Amino acid sequence: MADRRVFPIEAKLVAVRFGSVTALSAVDLELHGTRRVAILGANGAGKSVLLRTLHGLLQPTEGTITWGGSPARPLDQALVFQRPVMLRRSARGNVEYGLAVRGVPPIERGIRALEAIERVGLLNLMDRQARVLSGGEQQRLALARAWATRPRVLFLDEPTASLDPAAGSEVERVMTEIHAAGTALVFSTHVLGLARRLADDIVFLHQGRIAERTPASQFFSHPQTAEAVHFLRGELPWNGISHRPSTA
Repeated sequence: MADRRVFPIEAKLVAVRFGSVTALSAVDLELHGTRRVAILGANGAGKSVLLRTLHGLLQPTEGTITWGGSPARPLDQALVFQRPVMLRRSARGNVEYGLAVRGVPPIERGIRALEAIERVGLLNLMDRQARVLSGGEQQRLALARAWATRPRVLFLDEPTASLDPAAGSEVERVMTEIHAAGTALVFSTHVLGLARRLADDIVFLHQGRIAERTPASQFFSHPQTAEAVHFLRGELPWNGISHRPSTA
């Protein structure tokens, strides 16, 4: 485990471009402690790009990202994708592999894997091939794989997207437990209900820029920008199309 500090995570004048397309522009953001931060915005606003840039998976085209004042990304953080990649092995094998990559000794690896799998409610499926699990089960397994590494911050890209209500509720339960254990959460979502229930702070993106950064309670009760008001009403246009966020 790295000794470098994760926090604060600081983005300074960050821009990310893919060819002629600007995904993020002039992003200034600082994250601290064990807060739960939801990144909201319409389709194409740059939510996933910002999440992956804060994690360090994407490098800024302009500007800088630092963790604890250092440009070197620390190891004690993890990222769970919207569609997690499952290895061709059992559920337990997936979690143990993630620990092996980080150099965790075999005995400790087994203990930590079993603990994480139990916490996400998959103990009875731990010897089943991961790729035959349902979408919700795979998402919980991905959370177990990340949780077992004991991250100080966990990034989640649309963690309940495409899941039915029951599976989504299970993922929310696991996220709540991970946070209660002392891990900060930073997640992108288009599900307003998820943000209302779990977020302490909101980062609202509009066309690749941060339009609003505020406590969640204030964002939902008194949004400060016209873009946020229209978004919450499902009226925010993007390329002429109105994208209504989910309220589930």
